[in-house]
Amino acid sequence: MKKSLLNALVYILLATPILSFAGVDTVSTHSAIMNKEIKAVVITPKNYDTSKEYPVTYLLHGYSGNYASWIKGAPQIEQLADLYQMIIVSPDGNFDSWYWDSPTNPDSKYETYFIKELIPFIDENYETIPSKEGRAITGLSMGGHGALYLAIRHQDIFGVAGSQSGGVDITPFPENWNMKGYLGTKSEFPERWKEFSVMGQLHLLSKNNLPLIIHCGTDDFFYQVNLKLHEELTYLNIPHSFTSNPGGHTWDYWRDSVQYQLLFFNNYFKGIAQKQ
Repeated sequence: MKKSLLNALVYILLATPILSFAGVDTVSTHSAIMNKEIKAVVITPKNYDTSKEYPVTYLLHGYSGNYASWIKGAPQIEQLADLYQMIIVSPDGNFDSWYWDSPTNPDSKYETYFIKELIPFIDENYETIPSKEGRAITGLSMGGHGALYLAIRHQDIFGVAGSQSGGVDITPFPENWNMKGYLGTKSEFPERWKEFSVMGQLHLLSKNNLPLIIHCGTDDFFYQVNLKLHEELTYLNIPHSFTSNPGGHTWDYWRDSVQYQLLFFNNYFKGIAQKQ
C-alpha cells in the first residue's frame, strides 16, 4: 500500500472524500490554483486490490456537463472499469472551461489543475501506475477537445489519448459555448484562437509517441473539424485511429464510442505491460 493507516486517516479528514475503495466513489479535491473545491467521480474495479497498481483513464465531460455526466449518461463504464481492470476518473471541468488555463480569466486554470493537482491527488490516494504508460485521457465534445489538448501538450503525462465528437478546431465557432469569455474575441485575438485549439497543437506531435483514437458521427456538427483533424494527422504522418460512422452529438453515440475507446486504451496498457 502507498499510504500508512495514519496517512489514510489524515487524508479522509482533510480531503473529505466519500470512499468505498471499490465501485463508484465521489471525491473532492482542493484546487490551490483556483482556490476552490472540485469534485470527481472515481470508478475502481470491483476487486480493487491495494497490493496492485492499475492504469487510469481520465474521462472528460462536455459543455454544460459536470463530474457526474459520464456515470449518469453511460453507466456501463462501471462494468468496463471492472472488465479492463482500470481506474476511471471523471473530473469536473466546470460547465464551459474548455480545459484551458484562460489567458483572460484568472479564476479558470483547468490545465494547471488537471496536471499539477488532480493527477497527483489520484496517484497519491489510489493504487495507480504513476507514469505516462499507465494514463489515458478521452472525453466528449468540449471534453474531446480537452483530452487531446491536454495530452498533446503533456506527452510526458499521458501515454494514449482519444476524443469523441470533439470540438477539435474551435476557430469556426467564434460565438459559441462562451469560448470568447475565456480567450477574448476571435477578431481581437486570432492567433490565440488558433493556439488554444487542438489543431494549433499538432506541431508538438511526433510519430509513434502518442497513440490517438478519434470518433465522430457523420451527423455531428463537429464532423467537418474532426475530418480535418484526421486529414492533417495523416499529412503529418502521425499514426491514429479515426472512425466516422452514422451518429449525432448524442449519448447514444458516446455510449457506443466509449466502449471502443476503453478497449483501445486497454490494448495499449497490455502492450506496455508485455514489453516490461
